[in-house]
Amino acid sequence: MIALERDEGIWTATIDRADKAGALTEEMLTRLAEIAEAAGGGDGARLLILTGVGKVFSAGADLGAMQGGLATSPVWERLSSAITALPCLSIAALNGTVAGGAIGMVLACDFRVAVPTAQIFYPVMQRGFLPQPSDPARLAALVGPARARRVLLAGERVDAQSALDWGLYDRIAAPEDLTGAAMDLADHALGASPAHVAAIKRLIP
Repeated sequence: MIALERDEGIWTATIDRADKAGALTEEMLTRLAEIAEAAGGGDGARLLILTGVGKVFSAGADLGAMQGGLATSPVWERLSSAITALPCLSIAALNGTVAGGAIGMVLACDFRVAVPTAQIFYPVMQRGFLPQPSDPARLAALVGPARARRVLLAGERVDAQSALDWGLYDRIAAPEDLTGAAMDLADHALGASPAHVAAIKRLIP
């Protein structure tokens, strides 16, 4: 359910579970974490793109798995931490809405591009769970504390245009242009040495 394509240093990990709105199991999250760790471990990755299939990027945790304890599993933090630690560029190419714990991997990426229908919402208040440990700080760093409170405490659904205006998304693109938008953002980094990319990333909090 997680597909990986490698093309001359460009790694594309795809959540391929459209029939379940990209809902994530522990096995899927572990696979994504392994991919991110491998990309950061000297396997030649220059760019990691996270994307999905269908009209939803990911609805978050699979409901059955969530009832089995996935909502509090450390695998979410393992994944987002591995993405944050990448020396290469990372981009979330959102083919649709992202919700719940799946937001963590999106916040951890260097850039986020999205289709016009890609909402974002994190219903932790409604469902009685805490967000993953690093998510609130990453969200607040992108959109500010007041807007982070609107997402986490008020359960606000943020549409794509608002997410762009807030700085949560970096580009909005038509579905057929989504990969192109991601590659456009990666153009300079792909033209630089990996060491130079890693050095600049280390300078940015």
